[in-house]
Amino acid sequence: MVVTHTSTLSSQPESSAAGSAARKNRRKITRKSARPANTQNADEDQEMDDVDASAPSITDQHADPDNAGDDDELLIEVDPLQTTSAPAFPPLAANADKTRLKSETRRIAIPPHRMTPLKKDWINIFGPLTEILGLQVRMNVQRRCVEARTSKETKDIGALQKGADFVKAYALGFDVNDAIALLRLDDLYLDSFEIKDVKTLHGDHLSRAIGRIAGQDGKTKFTIENASRTRIVLADTKIHIMGSFQNIKVARDAIVSLILGSPPGKVYAGLRTVSSRMRQRAL
Repeated sequence: MVVTHTSTLSSQPESSAAGSAARKNRRKITRKSARPANTQNADEDQEMDDVDASAPSITDQHADPDNAGDDDELLIEVDPLQTTSAPAFPPLAANADKTRLKSETRRIAIPPHRMTPLKKDWINIFGPLTEILGLQVRMNVQRRCVEARTSKETKDIGALQKGADFVKAYALGFDVNDAIALLRLDDLYLDSFEIKDVKTLHGDHLSRAIGRIAGQDGKTKFTIENASRTRIVLADTKIHIMGSFQNIKVARDAIVSLILGSPPGKVYAGLRTVSSRMRQRAL
């Protein structure tokens, strides 16, 4: 029992000595690891102090009159508004209202079956174009077209378009005397459509529709023209109407009714009603 007692007593100081050595080592490690962090923070603080020392503070900027003046100049310095008087223009010349038109050319194609009538009526065609509109016109036989261009005598800006519409109306089949109305009046137009646009017909049904529009010896077509004050050309399955906008609508509605199968008597009654209304409005 004595031996064991002595052995326990001798082991206590050794364990205490080992524990004290481990604590010292821990303190040394923590101290060594803490030093770099403190030095880094110290270096950063030193750099910030240097920067703050070199840069002027906000109070110094406000206190410095020179810097304040520069800021005011940058903010306030603006170009002054230039006050100008009313513009002075020289007086216009006497011929200033006469605009000089740039030379323009228009080419109107002529169908092959209308070349022979064009050659016969050429004198009656190019006369109004040159005298009324002041255009330069020629017939190109090789290309089968009529070429027109403006000249010094052209006064109206829309003269070239009127001349093109006049030649196109003659090419579609209208008479020269009827087509000249396009040159003299401004509210005349051309409208073209086909029978198949209204209703798809083939064979004898198509022939009967064309017959209903024309009538016996052209009676129905003439009646529609006189009632609506228009001119109508039947070219196979194509229908061309020339007149004012409202009159074209009246004639087109009558022709559409005939294509759809309405009897001519019913169409005549509708045309009488419409023509009577047009006369009352004219009065």
